[in-house]
Amino acid sequence: MSRVKISDSARIVGKVRMGQGSYLAQGTLVRSIDDSVKIGNRSWILENSVLIGSPSFPLEVGEKTVFGHKCIAIGTSIGNLCEIGNGTIFLEGSKIGDRCIFGEGTLVPKDMVIPSGCVVVGRPARIIRKLNDQDQAMIKRMRGGDVSLSAYEEEIIEGENTSMGKLYHYKDKYPQLADSVYLYDSAELTGDIIIGDKSIIGSGVRIIGDSHGPVRIGKNVHILENSVLHLLPDNELIIKDNVTIGPGCIIHGCTIGENSIIESGAIISDYSSLGKNTLVRSGSLVKQRSIFSDNLILQGFPAKEVGSLDQLQERPAWSFD
Repeated sequence: MSRVKISDSARIVGKVRMGQGSYLAQGTLVRSIDDSVKIGNRSWILENSVLIGSPSFPLEVGEKTVFGHKCIAIGTSIGNLCEIGNGTIFLEGSKIGDRCIFGEGTLVPKDMVIPSGCVVVGRPARIIRKLNDQDQAMIKRMRGGDVSLSAYEEEIIEGENTSMGKLYHYKDKYPQLADSVYLYDSAELTGDIIIGDKSIIGSGVRIIGDSHGPVRIGKNVHILENSVLHLLPDNELIIKDNVTIGPGCIIHGCTIGENSIIESGAIISDYSSLGKNTLVRSGSLVKQRSIFSDNLILQGFPAKEVGSLDQLQERPAWSFD
């Protein structure tokens, strides 16, 4: 009998090492590139979260750590008995000690190191204090009064894509996909959508081209786990060739230029336009009607130009192979 619990709508891609009593809630997605994800005993990953590991940035979660809803963790190391607020984002190379508490919506930058026993908030994250007695009591209470740790007992889960996602009509409109498009099994596409050759649509992605207008996605576009693409009425959504959209993004009716990378948890709002080879940093918000030229780095809430690129970007390690 399995010692782990995986909800029916959760998905695992690749080899994931899970400890006894660990839990993946509804809509949670874990992708392990070449055996690069390990989850400790009795750790819980709650609804619609996304965890991704790769050989260059493996992901490891300690024991009795709990992720809130809609968290994103890419290539990070997180200790034991951590309490992670809803919507927290961990980026590659970050290292988190034991018994840390993260406020909702915290964004932990690449390579940030957070020692044990800290309370952390903000975008970007900052340590505001050490844990006090009340914090320690909360951590214990949330674990049924038991904060003891145990020897790791591993179960290896081998996940794979067993079927294609679902396509739906909207009135007389139906998604049109090139033969070489790869659609993960829990993705859903509706209505007036056209997708070009060799594009990949990840698990949990929702693309809605209903009465609000057309969605046009180019060639070799990667749209990662649990992202949502939609648009306002009388608008259009245009994603050009070789674009990468990270996990947990919200992409509304905009234009995204060739070879752009939209990192995890970013929001691109209606009537905005991004030039070629744009980089939008994790957790940023491109507000409505923003227009940016080519080769820019955008960051912030709302996003502003923070730098420029002098060469074409390579697709990140956390994208699809």
